[in-house]
Amino acid sequence: MLTGRDLLAKVKELGDVSKSDLVRACGYVSTKKSGGERLNFTAFYESLLEAKGVSIGDTGTTEVGKAGRKLNYIATVQGNGNLLIGKAYTALLDLKPGDEFEIKLGRKQIRLKPAGSEDTDD
Repeated sequence: MLTGRDLLAKVKELGDVSKSDLVRACGYVSTKKSGGERLNFTAFYESLLEAKGVSIGDTGTTEVGKAGRKLNYIATVQGNGNLLIGKAYTALLDLKPGDEFEIKLGRKQIRLKPAGSEDTDD
């Protein structure tokens, strides 16, 4: 996926093409489970605005997820009670499916400790 000056240059180079072709040419495409193509318009437009110097909202972080979005290090409890961390964070920590953690509850905090590791903070 193109970002910054490269994205702006590609948009200018392509000129009057359709929005779908523009998003596709800039690399904002993913594959659906069914094998079809998904055009990521939101990520494209967010990157385009950022490249033009328009801030959509300052999260105060420097880490970037897969789609070029800044990670905000905030998780929300879902309606079913689950707490979703998200793929960008697990990738950042190089976590793999099947990795296990011990849940440590503190006063108004939750800590995840890799199962079987030494805990030096207790």
